[in-house]
Amino acid sequence: MPRYAFRIEYDGGPFAGWQRQADQPSVQGAIEAALARLEPRAHTIAAAGRTDAGVHATAQVAHADLAKDWDPFRLSEALNHHLRPAPVAITGCARVAEDFHARFSAIERRYLFRLIARRAPVVHDRGRVWQVQNALDLGAMRAGAAYLIGHHDFTTFRSSICQAKSPLKTLDEITIEEIALAQGAEYRFHLRARSFLHNQVRSIVGTLERVGAGAWAPEDVGAALAARDRAACGPVCPPQGLYLCGVGYPADPF
Repeated sequence: MPRYAFRIEYDGGPFAGWQRQADQPSVQGAIEAALARLEPRAHTIAAAGRTDAGVHATAQVAHADLAKDWDPFRLSEALNHHLRPAPVAITGCARVAEDFHARFSAIERRYLFRLIARRAPVVHDRGRVWQVQNALDLGAMRAGAAYLIGHHDFTTFRSSICQAKSPLKTLDEITIEEIALAQGAEYRFHLRARSFLHNQVRSIVGTLERVGAGAWAPEDVGAALAARDRAACGPVCPPQGLYLCGVGYPADPF
């Protein structure tokens, strides 16, 4: 059966997460239902990452095996037609080798977290950013983030229900940028690693926000990491500011 890779964009707000669920809407379920309109049977797709409820994606990657030899452009157009009006779009489609796997072939994942600091309520980005009221100290957050770069035991920054076999991960990059707004500022956290633990990004950003707010010193992040204790973590920030924005492979399938 021909195998196809898909690059997928979605607004996670209406969904209970990526993974198919029997009684709640999911991104996986929406795409599998669209595939069933094209080839009437049960479909199972595999993704590079299972995003939680409320988390968005600009470049999730998934793959599926189909019976028909589809032209990739026509396949993406047909899927987008059947996905309407769900806030899900196929932005790339390619025929790939039978041994390509969206999850296991990936060598890198990139996340973006958007945080807006301003007093007035967010209107246009509502549901797509985390809002706090007071400005943050960019330099302090960068200093705190430096403790997390590299290969560490991230027990402090993993969910208590994380199913990963090991808390050892290598965090290759955390960069933080500040963008001035008409009122307040937006802080964008960019994180890159081969793979992440459950809630790792949201735990890290929530902790760094405490540093930026002055409640933690930058070196407290290093102490929390060294504690290897979930109780030492700062608050886990809400999901709506988080975006899966890229998945890397040895060769770009698109």
